[in-house]
Amino acid sequence: MPTDRTTDFLRELLVRQLTTWLPAALHRSRRATIALAGADAGSAEAALRLVATHGDQVRGRQVTVLVLADAAADLPARLGPIEAELPAEVTVHLLPGEPYRLPVAVKAAGAAGAPLFSFVDLPGAVTPKLLSAATNGRTGELLLHTADSVRDVLVSAGFPLVAEVAPVLPGGESAGVIAFGSRSDRSLEAIRDALWAVGADLDVRYRDPLDPTGTTVDVVDDPDLEPLAHELLAELRAGGPRPVTELRRHTLTATVYRAADANQALVDLIDAGALRRDRESGRLAGDEIITLAR
Repeated sequence: MPTDRTTDFLRELLVRQLTTWLPAALHRSRRATIALAGADAGSAEAALRLVATHGDQVRGRQVTVLVLADAAADLPARLGPIEAELPAEVTVHLLPGEPYRLPVAVKAAGAAGAPLFSFVDLPGAVTPKLLSAATNGRTGELLLHTADSVRDVLVSAGFPLVAEVAPVLPGGESAGVIAFGSRSDRSLEAIRDALWAVGADLDVRYRDPLDPTGTTVDVVDDPDLEPLAHELLAELRAGGPRPVTELRRHTLTATVYRAADANQALVDLIDAGALRRDRESGRLAGDEIITLAR
């Protein structure tokens, strides 16, 4: 079971990502579904309150919130007052059961074809059926809390863009692995920014769950970018010249750093003479090709 500090971390991360996801989903579709599987009662409350703050954007559309909870007898009483304040276009379904019932819940909600955001806190192994439901064809995004790295499994399930971190709470307490699967570069950037914002607020450090050294990165405004610089140089040596956009994406999917950190690391390497850019000056553009200087 997650500790209170892990639960607090997950709740803050969920709210921050939903703050970005919901307006974007409602901009491109008249229907959207939020599925919370295994979330604690406080996280479910926070998610509903977040939906309520977007009342103007919700009107004229249809938002469905699925809450899968296995052992929260007081949840209906806690969510009831918040439901009463939601626009009529928002429907809340409180369903008993483990997170593994997500496929049934998503199908029953008629979420197919519309944006789906799933938050899943898993006590055990990830299953193909659960991931298939979370992909929702090509319209799903998944924020997953689990025990170990699931990067390859998420990619195989249909999430081409995957970000992972292993949070280390104050005192050295491990909080499992946070994984995010999407098809959107913007969503990928948003989750990484959310991770760093929450990490800074709660004094959390991050490590790559696949890094055998277990090296952690301090979440600060001006982080140590040397490990990222080494990673970007290695990527360029292995794959040859690359556009800035691809190097930013590699940073988000293969390290714990943000896209903005990739930009700064590239600038530092160019200034140091280790890399060359297409243009002589100005901000690095996404289509600009970066090449090893030697």
